[in-house]
Amino acid sequence: MSSIFQRALGADFGRLHPRLRERFGFCAADRVGCVGTGVMDDIWHGSAVVVPFLHLGTARHILFPEQGSGIPFTIENYAYRDGHGRETVTFVRTFEMRPDLRRRFDATMVYSPRQYTIIDFLGTHQHLAVALTLGADRRGGLWIRTGEQRYGRRRFPAALSGRAEVHEWWDDAEGCFRIDVTVTNRFVGPVFGYRGRFTTQYVDTGTAPVPAAVRPLRENAHG
Repeated sequence: MSSIFQRALGADFGRLHPRLRERFGFCAADRVGCVGTGVMDDIWHGSAVVVPFLHLGTARHILFPEQGSGIPFTIENYAYRDGHGRETVTFVRTFEMRPDLRRRFDATMVYSPRQYTIIDFLGTHQHLAVALTLGADRRGGLWIRTGEQRYGRRRFPAALSGRAEVHEWWDDAEGCFRIDVTVTNRFVGPVFGYRGRFTTQYVDTGTAPVPAAVRPLRENAHG
């Protein structure tokens, strides 16, 4: 079976750098997980207007208000079948903001045959469902941009929605993945973002099952 990224990207999947094809090319049947560790060179947020909303996001592991540089970072990508039988990939990002403060940004992604793209469920309870647009750049990097957002079955208000752009690529010179994430809002401008680098290790989920800690607490059937 193809990975959800192969299905969403189609022919563009073959344009990705080989290291990105490896990283985004596995599915639940492969019984593999990809765990990345590295450093975020910069984590930032926008004006004071957005800070209260970022504080609200911490309860469900969706964004957070802290800023910093040189932040230790982990990203956990595991493929599995969820309770609705959907091919699912976790994107659980952990930021060690300081010794006594750890922040998480959780997401689980599934492929939607109806929309021919990936739906990104944000947070611990999958309250927010976001349609993604994906593409490959000229050097084999991956672009991900967010589109329509829904809260349950309802469209999320544009005034409260954030538009995210994610760019991930392989740095041949440094031998690591690079990532740059920016979230903006049409009314208040920049909201949140981070950029940094990481390397990966692959784990066998046939012998070490997908950790319960990376799965959502509730699954949304209405992607």
